[in-house]
Amino acid sequence: MVITVCVGSSCHLKGSYDVINELKKFIKDYNLEDKVELKADFCMGNCLRAVSVKIDDGKCLSIKPNSVEKFFKEYVLGNLQ
Repeated sequence: MVITVCVGSSCHLKGSYDVINELKKFIKDYNLEDKVELKADFCMGNCLRAVSVKIDDGKCLSIKPNSVEKFFKEYVLGNLQ
C-alpha cells in the first residue's frame, strides 16, 4: 500500500507535515513498515480542502492533522485486513 500526502503550498499551510509525522508514527506503532510506503506529492489539485491524501491510485481524500488516527484506522488498517 502506498499513501501519498500532498506537500504543496496550500496543504503545507494546512498541516501536511503534521499529517506525515502522524502517519509515520502509526505505521511504526502498528509495525507496518514492510506493508505501507509513505510518499509526498507537490499538488493533487484539491487545494481548497484539507490536506490531500491518496491511497494507491484511489480517490483523493482530505484529512486534517487531528483526524489522522481515524483515517489510518479506517482506510489503512481497514484495507490491510
